Amino acid sequence: MKTHKIAVIPGDGIGVDVTDAALEILAAAGAKFGFGLETQTFPWSCQFYLQTGAMMPEDGIRTLGKYDAIYLGAVGWPSTVPDAVSLHGLLLPIRKAFNQYANIRPHRLLPGVEGPLKAAGFDILCIRENTEGEYSGAGGRVHQGKRNEVAVETAIFTRDGVERILRFGFEQARARRKHLTSVTKSNAQKYSMVFWDEMTKEVAADYPDVTVSHMHIDAMAAKMVMAPESLDVVVASNLFGDILTDLGAAIQGGLGFAASANICPDRSAPSMFEPVHGSAPDIAGKNIANPIAAIWSGAMMLDHLGEDRAAAAVLAAIETATARGIGTRPGSHSTDAITAAVKAALEM
Repeated sequence: MKTHKIAVIPGDGIGVDVTDAALEILAAAGAKFGFGLETQTFPWSCQFYLQTGAMMPEDGIRTLGKYDAIYLGAVGWPSTVPDAVSLHGLLLPIRKAFNQYANIRPHRLLPGVEGPLKAAGFDILCIRENTEGEYSGAGGRVHQGKRNEVAVETAIFTRDGVERILRFGFEQARARRKHLTSVTKSNAQKYSMVFWDEMTKEVAADYPDVTVSHMHIDAMAAKMVMAPESLDVVVASNLFGDILTDLGAAIQGGLGFAASANICPDRSAPSMFEPVHGSAPDIAGKNIANPIAAIWSGAMMLDHLGEDRAAAAVLAAIETATARGIGTRPGSHSTDAITAAVKAALEM
């Protein structure tokens, strides 16, 4: 029986709750489809930071590199550790160290889920550049606390970085409905975003079968609300992709349904899978967090590991549960009840 080695980082808040739920479903999928998951849990979190002064040990990246994939619950506890510390101490270093430059976030309504829009037939795949751009961490502050204080944050766009995320997006579009929308703000950002537009046109020449649209970020936000069914694959920079995917989560019914994957496309290092919703400290440990995004992220992990039949079965089980009205509204069912419903559907 094939066994996949998975590094598990439950993290903070409801990350622990939904990780337990997802692992239960993934184990059931393994039992049904004949593979195993060998998991090792790491306690790296804001609590770990308070105890040690670091979000993960010095050899954390080297440790994670030994695994086939990483599963992350959620990171953050802003009342004790600033988000800038937790994010730059754990999540961003993992993405960058393992060249997980493609962040994939699917947005569609699951059966039985009512979103805030009249549109019901949209299926959007957002591809977010994940390692550079506006989150490169280039910049600094001088004269802190004084009247002449200056803060500089520089977005870094490289030809290699922009080209590879665009090519990844075009490949996804080619496998779907052959329509790609590239999102920039080139009317205002005349260097980085004009460069991105030029790169999009250059790469598009290699994909004549894919229709390409160019949109500014503000117009794109409006389009996701007014005509989401017109969109297929959307590719954007780190910051713009981050913002658009939160909007995508909202129109698909909420963050409880928002799954994601941080992919190293050449598989030279492990990829990481996580729900988008964050740690939600106010509901942690209360058995009310919706685990569907976490389970869906787990299905994306199975697909990446080559267990495509199991991945499809997990997603179908989620759809069976939501079609019955289970987990479709915040607070409608407990974490345990949603997990049990998905598991029962999977084992049918």
